[in-house]
Amino acid sequence: METTLNFTIDNLWMMISIALVFIMHLGFSALEVGLARSKNAINILFKNFMIVAIGLLTYAICGFNLMYPGGEFSIFNFSGFGLSLPENGLTAGYNGSFTYWTDFLFQGMFAATAATIVSGAVAERIKLGSFLIFSLLYVGIIYPIVGSWGWGGGFLANMGFHDFAGSTFVHSVGGWAAVVAVILLGPRLGKYLSDGTIKPIEGHNMPLAALGVFLLWFGWFGFNGGSVLSADPGVVSLVLVTTSLAAASGVVAAFITSYFKFKTYDITMAFNGSLAGLVGITAGADVMSPMDAIIIGFIAGVVIVFAVGFIDRLRLDDPVGAIGVHLICGVLGTLAVGVLGDKGVFTTGSFAQLGIQAYGIMVVGITCLITSFIILFAIKKTIGLRVTEKEEVEGLDIHEHGMNAYEGINVNDND
Repeated sequence: METTLNFTIDNLWMMISIALVFIMHLGFSALEVGLARSKNAINILFKNFMIVAIGLLTYAICGFNLMYPGGEFSIFNFSGFGLSLPENGLTAGYNGSFTYWTDFLFQGMFAATAATIVSGAVAERIKLGSFLIFSLLYVGIIYPIVGSWGWGGGFLANMGFHDFAGSTFVHSVGGWAAVVAVILLGPRLGKYLSDGTIKPIEGHNMPLAALGVFLLWFGWFGFNGGSVLSADPGVVSLVLVTTSLAAASGVVAAFITSYFKFKTYDITMAFNGSLAGLVGITAGADVMSPMDAIIIGFIAGVVIVFAVGFIDRLRLDDPVGAIGVHLICGVLGTLAVGVLGDKGVFTTGSFAQLGIQAYGIMVVGITCLITSFIILFAIKKTIGLRVTEKEEVEGLDIHEHGMNAYEGINVNDND
């Protein structure tokens, strides 16, 4: 009876976490729309809506069995197309804690997140069809293969690489692809002037962006808390505390840093500070103390302010700061596992874990850069990546969707 009750409680917590991660997609949508111009709002919403559908379907057809192939592991393993009914219908993914179906759906929600990260970075100038083809291939094939090396019992897991909830396997996987996509696409028209001036292109709805960030923070309780893969009260409560403290610390650090740097209270930096802290703690939320989490969040909050400016100086046009948040802070958080927490240098006195973390980052980074380039370059040379200049100036909503998100939009006011 006790075993059955524990199984039910564990499975229930995992299903609640699934719902919370699903809400994160609404958060991504609201944030991206708010930080973009009104003439592209429908296009951004459409992309984010389709990503969830594509992510779940591709994960059901092949992704789940690529990421968790079972049996003897190799660099590329595949246990067949589609979801197969377990022998007893209740086969648990991990230690009898939840059902096969709960396992699939939780992991499937993670899969779609990688493409959502790319969506924000390429906003306002990528062809919708081209982006959806990329998402189909990257989420359906590349993400689960890379994830299998760690979460599927692969060679990184056997080395001891630790990425609790995806600073590397989710956030940097999306971040590396975002870098490639932004380079191949080029910047938005008018972003970088011929005299070297960087022109800010302001988002049209800061309240909507704020709502998106709050929803992401809220959903992260499921993203990290569900990654415990049970309802173990000790571990889950620790993870929720470290997650919250890192986010809060990131906000304060970004606020202080941006004020001293720009002498203004920049709310977009506060937004990015919270997300930087969340991404930074995600790799080690289960092995960090509350003070470790505050340190990681604070460092990530400082780093993101300088990262946004650095990326701009490289002339990489990233409308929502996705590269800085998800890639740079994802790498930072993964390395932090080797420095702080139960596995870090300051605790064990050994640099071995830090070396393992760095190796894992390198392997995943090289793989994602090469594969995303192949996919995106092939798309660029065939059907094209970027919309026409006329479509970009007048807005993707009217040209790709035949409608505007708001009444009375004057495209000339949105250049």
